[in-house]
Amino acid sequence: MARKSPTGLEASDVPSREQMIALLNDDLAREYQAIIAYVVYSQLIKGAAYMNIAAELEKHASEELEHAIKIARQIDFLGGVPTTVQKPVKVSQKSEDLLRFDLENEVITIENYRQRIRQAEAMGEFALSETLRDIILEEQDHAIALAEALGIDVPLPATLKK
Repeated sequence: MARKSPTGLEASDVPSREQMIALLNDDLAREYQAIIAYVVYSQLIKGAAYMNIAAELEKHASEELEHAIKIARQIDFLGGVPTTVQKPVKVSQKSEDLLRFDLENEVITIENYRQRIRQAEAMGEFALSETLRDIILEEQDHAIALAEALGIDVPLPATLKK
């Protein structure tokens, strides 16, 4: 039987520092994507029904920048170099599509950070896990705001894959 860490991960699933740096760089690329998406979407969203959320998206952009800086700092601490490349940003002429793109990205980000927290703790990188906990609180607030603007519940990660 495989030995499990206190976080429930198999010992073979605990990433090395180099693997964690790569995972965090992927997360950082997603934060860059979020910054760009929120800046662009806040300007593209049209219609009276979306005016409040457009202002909220501008606020989200600055919070995502703070997340990116925190993640970059952790990558540097682990001995890596933060990426300079973002994940692709989807664009649409429909305001509802833009909000759905953002919500999907937030749900994926939350799921990734949940996994990253478990991995960081299994590695003994408790400062990293605490940093990620702070970030995930805001990411969940973003997901809730987006879901409310769409008039839906926050989707579970598994529902995005259907």
